[in-house]
Amino acid sequence: MTTRKTTARKAGRKKAPKDFEARVKDSAQRIWLAGLGAFALAEEEGGKLFKSLVSKGESFEDKGRDQFEKARDRFESLAEVARDKASEVAGGVRERAGTAWDRVGGNVDEAVASALHKVGVPTREEIHRLTRRIEHLTTLVETKVGTKKSASRKGTTARKKTARKKTARKSMVRAGS
Repeated sequence: MTTRKTTARKAGRKKAPKDFEARVKDSAQRIWLAGLGAFALAEEEGGKLFKSLVSKGESFEDKGRDQFEKARDRFESLAEVARDKASEVAGGVRERAGTAWDRVGGNVDEAVASALHKVGVPTREEIHRLTRRIEHLTTLVETKVGTKKSASRKGTTARKKTARKKTARKSMVRAGS
């Protein structure tokens, strides 16, 4: 019995490689055809798909451009409103700062003037008043002195002559004695 089984196996082995080879060839042929079919389908569908994708991309690009322009316009209008508001606020701040500065400056000036007055330093107005008064008095003095000078010059000249005469007389008296 064992001989029959071994013989049958041997016989089956001989048939199996031919059958196996045929099946592998057939399977390889089918895989090859399936690959070609997939490539042909991909080419057909890929072209359609590519055209569809291009069309959708164009419409998306147009929508995106429109949305971008709307957003840009909105941003520009908001920026303009913000600039106007900032200018308005800055003007108010400048005005308030100027007013505050004037108040502070006035207070500082008053405090300094008060402190100087307490120490005895005259104010600018007092100095101007005194200067004008001195100039007026100087003019009056020059006017008065000018009239006395001309009179005193005459007197000085006469006194000099009298003194000279006295000196001359004394010298004569001494010379004669």
